[in-house]
Amino acid sequence: MWHATVLTLFPEMFPGPLGASLAGRALEREVWRLSAIDIRDFATDRHRSVDDTPAGGGPGMVMRADVLGRAIDGVVSADARPLLLLSPRGRPLNQAKVRTLASGPGVVLVCGRFEGVDQRVIEGRRLEEVSLGDFVLSGGEIAALALIDACVRLLPGVMGKEASAAEESFSEGLLEYPQYTRPQIWEGRSIPEVLTSGDHGKVAAWRRAEAERLTRERRPDLWAAHLAGTQSGRAGSTK
Repeated sequence: MWHATVLTLFPEMFPGPLGASLAGRALEREVWRLSAIDIRDFATDRHRSVDDTPAGGGPGMVMRADVLGRAIDGVVSADARPLLLLSPRGRPLNQAKVRTLASGPGVVLVCGRFEGVDQRVIEGRRLEEVSLGDFVLSGGEIAALALIDACVRLLPGVMGKEASAAEESFSEGLLEYPQYTRPQIWEGRSIPEVLTSGDHGKVAAWRRAEAERLTRERRPDLWAAHLAGTQSGRAGSTK
């Protein structure tokens, strides 16, 4: 069973939205498992302190290495799951990384708070820093929810149709093509004629062209990577 363990100062935030929709139904069916661990349980003083002032001065507080280290050790002593720290300075999470995580035994996620986590525990416990994007949240919990949801929906039996995941955004390095459904005409706007033609070849070609157009217009970084990968594949096929 795919198992997500979250180390957090706010375990009451879980399962949160993960208890609803696809992820929630899969959780009820025991397709996957969720554990939320309170980091404060590993503090040793009566105030359950988990942070202290930054060495060298500065604003805010920093999560202590000794407390967080004990929390991590209490979870991963004999665990093969990847250990991730949700952090704005981490490597951006992408669909390829999500697929890799979903195909494994699960994840252990550390949710930072305050000004961050003592660097020594990051190095000492070999935490892999992962970011949702170039912005800062109040803590890692919302990012953890997003990462878990992205993984769970790829687990066998969670989505209604396995083909759905194969055609959505980023599956081939492209954004997803536009989607339409009934009514045929809405506020004077019609569904593109090709989509109601019954010609599956033309539909596939239209969707591919639209995916490429949107990616080229909205995500030139993805488009450049897609072109590079395509050219590399062609070069490899000629060897």
